[in-house]
Amino acid sequence: MANIRLIKGRIKSAKNISQITKAMEMVAASKMKKAQAQATAGKLYAQKIFEMVITLASRTKTASHPLLKKPEVLSGKRLVVLLSSNKGLCGGLNANLFRFFLLQYPATKSYEGVTVGKKGAALIARVGGQLKADFSNTSSFVNVVPALTKLVTEEYIAGHYDGVDLVYSEFISVAKQNPRKKTILPLTIESLDAPLTDLPLEFLIEPSIDEVFEELLPHYLENQIRDALLEAEASFYSAQMIAMRNATDNALSLVDELTLVYNKARQEKITYEITDLITATMTVSA
Repeated sequence: MANIRLIKGRIKSAKNISQITKAMEMVAASKMKKAQAQATAGKLYAQKIFEMVITLASRTKTASHPLLKKPEVLSGKRLVVLLSSNKGLCGGLNANLFRFFLLQYPATKSYEGVTVGKKGAALIARVGGQLKADFSNTSSFVNVVPALTKLVTEEYIAGHYDGVDLVYSEFISVAKQNPRKKTILPLTIESLDAPLTDLPLEFLIEPSIDEVFEELLPHYLENQIRDALLEAEASFYSAQMIAMRNATDNALSLVDELTLVYNKARQEKITYEITDLITATMTVSA
């Protein structure tokens, strides 16, 4: 006969776990909505700054800018910015990201890492890779964008790396996040999907187009990094929300199963007690 007290304790533990995971799901959902709103709000700004870069690039000598040209002497090494999370409990999000990262960079000597997220820093240390910098100890990852932009820009202009890549989880939807690799240096000025027909053919810019273009490119690069961080953050909270929802459902299912076992065990105990009582009564009567 099953231990009724033990089963009752397991039911209580499962109910407590379901309450905790439900609360974590609600917190993750709230933060996910905020991160998704921030990522969406930045799309318009990103589009406008991109249009400005495209427009000015057609009126200046882009080949001379250090952020647009490849290093003359290749080092054979890339700087990889890995955007993960500080915490777990997010399903397979980090596992999928790290599997993708290791497929893209199988040799540890081919890159140096810059991490935003303790999970990513732990991965690079575990595989024996070189860690250039870690920006994980911040209250909000978006706050590291200026410092991170400055670091990758200076390292690339100094010629220490052939290029700079971002590896992060791209936010597709609440239920879908895909690992993505994005090269941010050297910058590539691609054409827009639609021609900029509404822009004037001739306009005046002060102090000069070249100077404005030179000042605009770092902001364009910073915007790319910020957008990736916001997508990675929205992906984490979405994955955590789904994981906590599944954990809550599993805990409640376990409560139902244990309740059936508990009722069955209690019924067996009552049956045995009645049987013993009847047997004792018949023995005394005899």
